[in-house]
Amino acid sequence: MSYYHIWTIGCQMNKADSERLATSLDKLGYKATPDIDRADLIVLNSCVVRQSAENRVVARLDLMKALKKSSPDIVLALAGCMVDSYTTGLKRRFPHVDVFLKPGEFTELVELAKTRAPKAARKTSRIHTSPTAFVAIIEGCDNFCSYCIVPYRRGRERSHPVAEIRQQVETLVEQGVKEVTLLGQNVDSYGHDLPEKPDLADLLKELNSIKGLARIRFLTSHPKDMSRKLIEAVASLDKVCEHISLPIQAGDDEILRAMGRGYSVEYFRELVQRIRRAITSVALATDAIVGFPGETADQFQRTFDLLADLKFDTVHVAAYSPRTGTSAATKFKDDVPSSEKKRRLQKVEELQSFVASEINTRLLGQTVEVLVEGKKKGKWFGRTRTDKLVFFEGYGDCLGQLVNIEIKKTSPWSLQGLVKA
Repeated sequence: MSYYHIWTIGCQMNKADSERLATSLDKLGYKATPDIDRADLIVLNSCVVRQSAENRVVARLDLMKALKKSSPDIVLALAGCMVDSYTTGLKRRFPHVDVFLKPGEFTELVELAKTRAPKAARKTSRIHTSPTAFVAIIEGCDNFCSYCIVPYRRGRERSHPVAEIRQQVETLVEQGVKEVTLLGQNVDSYGHDLPEKPDLADLLKELNSIKGLARIRFLTSHPKDMSRKLIEAVASLDKVCEHISLPIQAGDDEILRAMGRGYSVEYFRELVQRIRRAITSVALATDAIVGFPGETADQFQRTFDLLADLKFDTVHVAAYSPRTGTSAATKFKDDVPSSEKKRRLQKVEELQSFVASEINTRLLGQTVEVLVEGKKKGKWFGRTRTDKLVFFEGYGDCLGQLVNIEIKKTSPWSLQGLVKA
């Protein structure tokens, strides 16, 4: 038996890529292992969107030196956004790496794995280990936000055909999946490059008809591309969850222009109001960057005030870090001190803890539908349609089931409850 180990960091697109690679290796007769010392094939699927993520990848690569030295026959591959078209520098920096793979491009590794595949590999149907799965519907990005490296590493937008996506989802459902999350750097621009010009709303309607599929999610949306048709689809399709990720990034128009986001604060506010009117039970998540070059105290305060006013269910906040090759790194000086970035980040996190606590408290005593995803420290856990994490005890083996849970305790980050009889 030959074993593989895939280590993944970064966005859901990376996780979807890793799942796809795992499926290919399973078909060749390989078996996944959490024990890196047992693996014959090791893949590090990297991210460089933030400096902290890149640092973790480099640290993991450095750890691999000793393992590769003691076991030179191991195949070590570096994949993901750390790998661009010019790998000469990476090869010089990490000579112990055997294969360098651009984001989502695993053909070279799969072909190499074929030559080492177990001779008596059994061709069995793959059982998905989780009731949830990621499905990439559009690759790359055409927006070129000034701070973002993604378009330079994942390329321009390329949509997958509707029929291909439907077939993939149907296969996942046959393997036990109950919920799929449709992925793209900007899912709202799905289909514009296909001959038939379908949009995300059309795709959601198509997938909503699949028998056995219980839930559909999608991310990430771009505010400038979210249409009324898409909002109406979320409101009307019974399998599409009432949860939308809508990154604001900044609450100041001047900073938004410098970021190249393509919308104003007023437009964003109106969009949020439109969504909440159409989908009354919707949960909204957003992303924000603090400490962007030139961001003054007043400009940060406008971001803070916007978040306090709109009250998102979830806020993912990050301190700006320059990415080599982006226009922001070229045009702007990273002039906000790291200590000030940290202070602003903590201030947003403290605000969101208060807001999330306030929102989640409203669920106390209510009964919510939870798709059970696994077990942790003796408790089952899963998520509501609005993406709230819920823990509960007992109830036998309920992995992959939809169960009704009465909420008995709330916190900013999760809920706890009992199975409703």
